[in-house]
Amino acid sequence: MSAPSHLIVIGTSAGGMPALVQLVAQLPASLSAAVLVVQHFAPDSDGEHLVRRLARHTELDCRLAMSGDPIEAGTLYLAPPDRHLLVKDRQKPYTFVTKGPRENNYRPAVDALFRSAAVTYGPAVVGVVLTGMLHDGTAGLEFIKRCGGIAVVQDPHDAEFPSMPETALRNVAIDYVVPLSTLGALLEEITRGTVPDNTANTIPEDLKLEAAIAERVVGNTEDVDKIGHIVPLTCPDCGGNLWELEHGQVLRYRCHTGHTFTANSLLSETQHNLEETLWVALRMMEERRNLLSTMSTREPGVYASHQTERIEELKKHVNRLREFLLNGNAASSAAPPQADYD
Repeated sequence: MSAPSHLIVIGTSAGGMPALVQLVAQLPASLSAAVLVVQHFAPDSDGEHLVRRLARHTELDCRLAMSGDPIEAGTLYLAPPDRHLLVKDRQKPYTFVTKGPRENNYRPAVDALFRSAAVTYGPAVVGVVLTGMLHDGTAGLEFIKRCGGIAVVQDPHDAEFPSMPETALRNVAIDYVVPLSTLGALLEEITRGTVPDNTANTIPEDLKLEAAIAERVVGNTEDVDKIGHIVPLTCPDCGGNLWELEHGQVLRYRCHTGHTFTANSLLSETQHNLEETLWVALRMMEERRNLLSTMSTREPGVYASHQTERIEELKKHVNRLREFLLNGNAASSAAPPQADYD
């Protein structure tokens, strides 16, 4: 098999496997491009089973990516569970699979694949975002555009879960918005075209550095200082400092260990952590109330009266916090409601 003229990189999440099956069925074995796919799934998923499922519906040679696999035209590479899929070397391209830090709380991450492909193949990359929830892939499409490539999203009205395509459309200048039924023909047409051989001159230095950090798994503060400035925020994954990255239109943050977030994904993650913290606080206050109640029944006289006052004060705090959790924005995964204390 020959090295591909183009890379088609695809990112999807919820509803992704049916969409991928429909898409790859449209792609012939003679495709001059290689297809690399990130599908969000659980770390204990059976990647080989997913590859076999795709292979039943396409003429492409389908593989679960392993580090060092040569990247060949007419071949599909699926990112393994709990591993990032990256691309190395334009002259003799091959896959690099790593358990690096999560990006947007995902591993494999769409953004990691898209950035790596863009840095390696430049204008010869076509990025595709399909159905899915939340925001992974938006920054990745911007990386591809900044390196001269083409950005494509599934028409949100055609997507089972439109959040990923919609977020990309709001933040990136997308070249094509198409339904799945015509996406295969579009990709064939794009990859039949010629690509200018000026990759080295079109790759921004900040993306080269980010790609290198991802390949090394762990960066350092000196590297991140070159592409961003430190801000008074902490990484929700490791608790380290966050840097606001200074390049591109998509607002992003990175810690020096490699965790990376768009502003939207960081907001979602901190919302989750806030909710968990508040539920812990509620539990601790209820435990304190129960302990004070027990003490008041065992202690006679004035001390028992003092404990009763403290219990009444705690009841007010507990009821207010529970009401906020059950009715406010923090309660996206609220626990079963309980009656207020009398």
